[in-house]
Amino acid sequence: MITGFSIVSLFLILLAGIGAGFVGYAVGASSLVSYPALLAFGIPPVLANASNTVGVMGTGIGGVLGAQRELAGQSVRAVVYVSIGAIGGVIGAFLLLELDPSVFEYAAPALILFSSLVIAVNPRGRLEAKQAAARASAQLRGGRLSDRPSDLGHSSGSSQLSGPDHPSDPGQASVRSAGPGRSAGPVQSSDPSRSAGQALDQSLERPVQPLRQDAWWVWLGVSAVAVYSGYFGAGAGTCALAMLDAAKIGPFHKINALKMLIGTGANITASVVFIVRGAVDWPAAIMLCIGCFIGGYIAPPITRRVPARIMRAAAVLAGIVLAIDLALKTY
Repeated sequence: MITGFSIVSLFLILLAGIGAGFVGYAVGASSLVSYPALLAFGIPPVLANASNTVGVMGTGIGGVLGAQRELAGQSVRAVVYVSIGAIGGVIGAFLLLELDPSVFEYAAPALILFSSLVIAVNPRGRLEAKQAAARASAQLRGGRLSDRPSDLGHSSGSSQLSGPDHPSDPGQASVRSAGPGRSAGPVQSSDPSRSAGQALDQSLERPVQPLRQDAWWVWLGVSAVAVYSGYFGAGAGTCALAMLDAAKIGPFHKINALKMLIGTGANITASVVFIVRGAVDWPAAIMLCIGCFIGGYIAPPITRRVPARIMRAAAVLAGIVLAIDLALKTY
C-alpha cells in the first residue's frame, strides 16, 4: 500500500497511462482515457485534473522523442509552439485553481462531450477521403487515356509487331525496353504494406510551410489550445490537429507530431503551477506519467499501421460515456 493505493491499483494506473499516451499521440485525447481512470480510483475532480496534467506530460515527451522523423527540419516551429504552449499552460492552470471548484465540475461534462464531438467529426478524415476519391478519379481517367493508340508512343509500323520480343502490351514493352535490372518508369507494388510504406515516405518528404505564412487565426487557435490544455486539456490535441489541418500547413504525419508540442509546453508549465500549489496526487501522477511516456513513445511507428478510425472510435465512445456519467452525477 502506497499512500492510499495498492500495488495493483498503481499497476492499473500505469496501464491506463500507456493507453492514454498511445491514444493521445494518435488522436490527441490522452485525458479521455487517463482522467476517467483517476476518477475511478476516487480522486476528486480538481485534484484528478491537476494530477492528470502532470501525468500526461509523459505523452508529449515520449511522443516527441518517438516522432523525430516527423519533426525533422521543424525546429523553429517547434520552439514557437512549445513557448506558446508554456505561456498558455500557466494561464490555464491558474484559471483551474482560482475558479470555484464547482465551475470545473459543471464545465467538465460539456468540455469532454465537445472534445468527443471534435474527434467524431474528424475533419482530417473527411478531407483525406475527398482527396483519395479525387486521386482515384484522376488515375481512372489517366488509365483510359493511356489505352488510346496515340498515347502508346510506338514508332510507325511498330503496332504491327507482336510476340515475345515485341509485346503488344505497352506496359510490358516499357519494362522490356529498359533492359535487365532496369525500369523505364515506376512499377506499382502488389504488396499493400510496401505501398503504405512508400506513401508514408513520400508524405514525410513533403515540407511544412514556413511559419510566417500561417494565417492570424492559426496563431489565435494555437494560443487558445494552449490555455485550454492548462485548464483541462481533454481533446486539446485533437482540436490542435483539426486546426493545423484546416490551415493546410503540411502533411498529416507532420502536423500530428506538431500538435504534441503545444500540449507538451502547456502541460509542463501547468504542472509546475500545480506542484507549487500542492495540488497533485503524486503516486497516481508518477505512475500515469511513466505509462504515458511509454504509450507516447511507441505510438508513432504503430499509428502508421493501425487504422485511425479504430482508435478514434474508442476515444469517442470513452468520452461520451464519461460525459454522460459526470453529467448525471453533477446536474
